[in-house]
Amino acid sequence: MPNVTKQIVDRDLRDAVFTGLLEGDEIFMKKLHKINDRQMGVILTDLNGHQRYVRIGAIVAEEREDMTAEELMESEIDAYEQKQADKAEKAKARADKAEKDKARRAAAEKAKADKESK
Repeated sequence: MPNVTKQIVDRDLRDAVFTGLLEGDEIFMKKLHKINDRQMGVILTDLNGHQRYVRIGAIVAEEREDMTAEELMESEIDAYEQKQADKAEKAKARADKAEKDKARRAAAEKAKADKESK
């Protein structure tokens, strides 16, 4: 049985749920059960072969006097996209630093080997 990481498993399950909902997949829709007034649930098999319970919730945002519903949704989308861009930038910086550190260590080892061979 494969041992896929939690991040990958959860992402795959979310993708399966959203695809099933957006495409109106009849088989998926028949698996949905009402849990309460705010949630539906479905049992899916994850990439590791385990059954998982996935909850789908409907959150209704409070009305705001300072912005319209469209503005609120757009502000949340913008905030999410900015966080993703920040994460990508940090990951790139870490990768660049790791590459520089690797090159520095290799140069130091080469210099040490050259010094010892003399």
